[in-house]
Amino acid sequence: MPSMPSSPAASAPTALPVGASLRGWLDHLQQSQRLSVIRPGTDLRFGVAAIANRLDGQSASLFLQPGGHEIPVISGLLSDRQWMADAMGVEPSQVLARFEHASLEPLAWQETADAPCQQVVHHEVDLLSQLPIPTHNEHDSGAYITAGLLITRNPRTGVQNVSIHRLQVSGPNRLGALLLPRHALAYFQETERENEDLEVAVVVGCDPLTLMASQAIVPIDHDELEIAGALHGRPLPVAKCVTNRIRVPAEAEIVIEGRLLANAREEEGPFGEFPQYYGERAERHVIEVDAITHRQAPMFHTIVGGGLEHLLLGGIPREATMLAHLRRSFPSVRDVHLARGGVCRYHLYVQIDKRSEGEAKNVILGALGGHYDIKHVVVVDTDVDIHDPTEVEWAVATRFQADRDLVLIHESQGSKLDPSTRDGVGSKMGFDATVPLSAPPMRFKRIRVPGETEVDLGAVSQRMDAAAGPPATAFSRYRFQDAPAAAHKAPLPAPSHPVITGSAVPGTTTTTASSDRRYRCSRHDTSSTASGATTANGPTASTPPTANSSDASPMAARPRRAPRSRPPPRHSTTRNGRRTLACASS
Repeated sequence: MPSMPSSPAASAPTALPVGASLRGWLDHLQQSQRLSVIRPGTDLRFGVAAIANRLDGQSASLFLQPGGHEIPVISGLLSDRQWMADAMGVEPSQVLARFEHASLEPLAWQETADAPCQQVVHHEVDLLSQLPIPTHNEHDSGAYITAGLLITRNPRTGVQNVSIHRLQVSGPNRLGALLLPRHALAYFQETERENEDLEVAVVVGCDPLTLMASQAIVPIDHDELEIAGALHGRPLPVAKCVTNRIRVPAEAEIVIEGRLLANAREEEGPFGEFPQYYGERAERHVIEVDAITHRQAPMFHTIVGGGLEHLLLGGIPREATMLAHLRRSFPSVRDVHLARGGVCRYHLYVQIDKRSEGEAKNVILGALGGHYDIKHVVVVDTDVDIHDPTEVEWAVATRFQADRDLVLIHESQGSKLDPSTRDGVGSKMGFDATVPLSAPPMRFKRIRVPGETEVDLGAVSQRMDAAAGPPATAFSRYRFQDAPAAAHKAPLPAPSHPVITGSAVPGTTTTTASSDRRYRCSRHDTSSTASGATTANGPTASTPPTANSSDASPMAARPRRAPRSRPPPRHSTTRNGRRTLACASS
């Protein structure tokens, strides 16, 4: 396996979290068997995405010389919640608290003149020849940059914003950008009103902590690079772009510098998005690229749409923001979770320590107002694990009644990427799946086996093995016959007498084969050819056990008792003279 590219930030002794360096993080994944290095030559059109999808949630991937490019492609860096905790240097239960603390206590970045991301500068730009940009899905309109941090600058205040947008390669130096109604679009609208372009930079290949910080849900004019610094535990080193005033992470792999063009729109899409549907083709904003800068030996990061990296990267920062938002108004809120089945955007589960009736409905309204992406909210009690979808479904099934516990809101702003909405407008719903405070104590009492959670299964199994003896003889007293499939291979012996079923109709006789007891547990070997047994071909002598047989014991050698014959049925005559079957037990 090839060694990872080295960098001073990755090799120098430091107390920073392992996720503070992209190359350090890749080293960590490789050492923990969570990085798959793919041999050279993977096709950039579908090939990279196909392999990354197969490895989704199992390991990250490093593609060597994809499509003949010297620049490798990486994917799946943060496709597990535990990995995100590892990158931050905390336990999984502390991820949301750590992220929220960074959002509340940001650290101003520190500018540096020595930036690895500017070791190579291209003023003549040809995106597809200079960068290994993949095409992911069969109906995507072309190659897309999917893990690029779009950094914009407020033209009035100078405060930066960081976000991720899908970027279609529309030409050698042009990108089509989908800008949703958020901060970057607000900045662009300011400049477009003055017929001016908006300076931008697209950062591809940054450390995991900066990647997570870019997804923080914070008010406008809160620079996510400062949140990244707080996650690092130090001011983030940044560098001024070569062609504009944007500051970018100095240790990034690749930076694309350019401008969002005023009064320019071009066709963009379709593209496979996080809801696992295609975003439609439409007139979108346009970025004109002025320069590309990168490290001496850069890596290109791509995120496959709808995969775990895509879902969790957007989901966990949203959870942290939503938890803080709800706790400010509802101290009873204990935890929140954006369900994977709701693409980590649309379905929110909230756990509360319920104190008064109606509180759950207020929490629902607060959650729906916390972010317009939230579509369905389920509120449960503290005895329900909101990270287990089966538990949440059980709570809805047994504690929710639609006539009293449903909250429904019509004509609300939602996600434009949700295909069930009308251009982003739709309905929202909340489920109060909490126990009524007035309910009798035993009505909603969950069943519990005392001591179940304390059982040490490993120790119990060892004691059983020790008591039972060697595995070969532990259960020698009890033998089971073959499975039904084996029993059906041989024809059943013909019954010795006709069996009449139902009411006998004069002049007709209906017979069936007698029932066959194929499953027996006996205290001796139930060989199918035991002494005295009869097969379809007639009597068969029993085979004595050999010296090497595992059943060579007095108990196993005992001949099988011949089955008791069923007596002929007794018949009785009814009042009308018809013969019917009387009960004859065997």
